[in-house]
Amino acid sequence: MASNDAAAPVDAAAGVRVDKTTLPNGIRILSERTPGMVSAAIGLWVESGSRYEGAAESGLSHFLEHLFFKGTERRSAVEIAEAIDAVGGVLNADTDREHTCYYAKVLGEHVPLAVDLLSDIFLASRFAPEEIAREKDVVFEEIAQIEDTPDDLINDLFHQAYWPGHALGRPVCGTRDTVAGFDRDACRAWVRRRYRPDRLVVAAAGDVAHDALVDEVTKRFGDLAGTAPLAEGESPAAAPGVTLHRRRLEQVQLCFGTRGVAVDDPDRDAAVVLNSALGDSPSSRLFQEVRERRGRAYSIDSFLCSYRDTGYLGVAAGTRPRWVAEVAEIVVGELGRIRREGIPAAELARAKGKLRGTLLLGLETSDQRMERLALQEMYFGRQVTSDELAARLEAVTNDQIVALAARLFRPESCALVLLGDVKARVLDTGVFGGLLG
Repeated sequence: MASNDAAAPVDAAAGVRVDKTTLPNGIRILSERTPGMVSAAIGLWVESGSRYEGAAESGLSHFLEHLFFKGTERRSAVEIAEAIDAVGGVLNADTDREHTCYYAKVLGEHVPLAVDLLSDIFLASRFAPEEIAREKDVVFEEIAQIEDTPDDLINDLFHQAYWPGHALGRPVCGTRDTVAGFDRDACRAWVRRRYRPDRLVVAAAGDVAHDALVDEVTKRFGDLAGTAPLAEGESPAAAPGVTLHRRRLEQVQLCFGTRGVAVDDPDRDAAVVLNSALGDSPSSRLFQEVRERRGRAYSIDSFLCSYRDTGYLGVAAGTRPRWVAEVAEIVVGELGRIRREGIPAAELARAKGKLRGTLLLGLETSDQRMERLALQEMYFGRQVTSDELAARLEAVTNDQIVALAARLFRPESCALVLLGDVKARVLDTGVFGGLLG
């Protein structure tokens, strides 16, 4: 018998709550009915991504995501597209390093159709050999597109340099060699291995009724059986240093990273506030110094990249070859200043205010709400209300920022990856000493 968990309020003032039901086979179903919304977003979230792949399987999770839309026992690829188009809906998917999501967005009245389409591709995809051959060419083009987009490519290059030899360091799309080796048996074996009910979260938000959603999911997924481990293998070990990839480009793409936090790290709230002040908005330190005061880049951003057991804080920018050293020194210098002094009160308040606004604005669409439901269930096993999260962010102190920076910002955990027309090694690891100076 399915078990119903107590409803968790998300926004009591707006009358919004989350309902959760766990089916006997382990599938978790969460829904949030949002007053005033006419759309409903439904996602099938599988705790399966590129970090679970072996070296020869690199890119298989992403490849499967493509194949799931290429025909089932009941529908051709064209019929799948026609069915969702006929109701003005959206049907798509996304693969990351720790999960894959198949989702639909429709009017509330079409939730049964959305669940039917999602279950059909999830449970009855044919993986026809001719579709596998055709889709390999599509993925090859996707890889080529990333390679032709330097500000996308630098992200993959940094992961490979920072976590060499580990699945988290490999590109989500895989490589041409690994993709070329995929066949029907490999696809089916991966589904049997990872697409198990205890690794499946069904999340829905908007104009959706929980009991009706549970009935639809039970009818289609109730017989799904088996288990899969949540995580496999050890956490990656960071490889500090400077890595240069020479290419004839007008700009040099720069990605700097240092130790970060896992998704459930007790200091994650402090890390989010620190990152907000450092470089995730036009008012941030790096944007103001690098772009506004010195004109050394069109854009510069900092970001937190967090996984179950590890993470890094990154900074990405594009600049002229002659300014690479200057930009890198500014980044390291700002991190060192935070390590020594923290963030002044006015700057800290501005970062917190920005985060609160971003948090609340992110609740305005059904697909954003649906994603939030699923990620919180997968990573925390509970729903963190917007009020709770806002209060935690507001409670972050400068002492916490300084302590966190002392833990994370250390020369031995830093890496810098450069992509572009750099004639010689313009930097060495000595630049990282600016964290302590």
